[in-house]
Amino acid sequence: MTIPDQKIGEEVLRERLPRRPDWLKVKFSASEEYREVRKLVSQNALHTVCESARCPNIGECWGQRTATFMILGDICTRSCGFCAITTGRPIGLDRLEPQRVANAVKKLDLRHAVITSVNRDELKDGGSSIFAATILAIRKTVPNCRIEVLIPDFKGCKKSLKTVLDAKPDILNHNTETISRLYRIVRPQAHYRQSLEVIKYSKKFGAITKSGIMVGIGERFEEVLQVISDLKEADCDIMTIGQYLQPTRRHLPVDRYVTPEEFKKYKDFGMQLGFRHVESGPLVRSSYHAADHVN
Repeated sequence: MTIPDQKIGEEVLRERLPRRPDWLKVKFSASEEYREVRKLVSQNALHTVCESARCPNIGECWGQRTATFMILGDICTRSCGFCAITTGRPIGLDRLEPQRVANAVKKLDLRHAVITSVNRDELKDGGSSIFAATILAIRKTVPNCRIEVLIPDFKGCKKSLKTVLDAKPDILNHNTETISRLYRIVRPQAHYRQSLEVIKYSKKFGAITKSGIMVGIGERFEEVLQVISDLKEADCDIMTIGQYLQPTRRHLPVDRYVTPEEFKKYKDFGMQLGFRHVESGPLVRSSYHAADHVN
């Protein structure tokens, strides 16, 4: 089954895939470390994409005292067809959030921190100033911590992107998410070439560049190879490829469960093209084992 270019018919939405294969089954364990991270996030009034996006790896990552902090609130101005984060009209801007994130990074004794955000299209700078402030706060509070930012496209605004880049993150990540053909249903408020341009522009500032996509959402094998090629042409250094999982029945359906063998083919293809690292597997997400991507 392949999802149509423009929209998904009701008959597709009603289809049901077989039960998840063994390679997608995750054993959750609420360890002492997991509970500590959860308490820290709650006490500091922080948000994590681990919770908001219903990441299947939350037990493992929090158990290892790692988390991806989500700044600029937990309400997104966009309505992507794959994402579990709440869509709506955000209220206000928390100028104290950057230091709270930095304090949490110090408390967790992180050596690699990942900072992402919701889209804040209603803000003139798209929230780029808060990204920059968070990077600077972490640099001052935990000087030895490597900083990775997973940013929105800022509607293609180079000035906003430069605000983030001028703060000197170590890794600049912007997810392409899917193939060009499916953008109108997967990322209706974004543009494929614009996302590639974010990567290409960022490389000019010396950052390690990174991007990620989902598979199993209606793409064809050769279309995935094309995205990998396009990202390499845009000077992307690191790429992640993971299985799309439908967060609720209101979201886009899973087209198929991609096998570990197919994921390996994508990894091999990317490495042959010259990527610094390709993390490709069923449970891979943008920040899953993020420190290892650089090491």
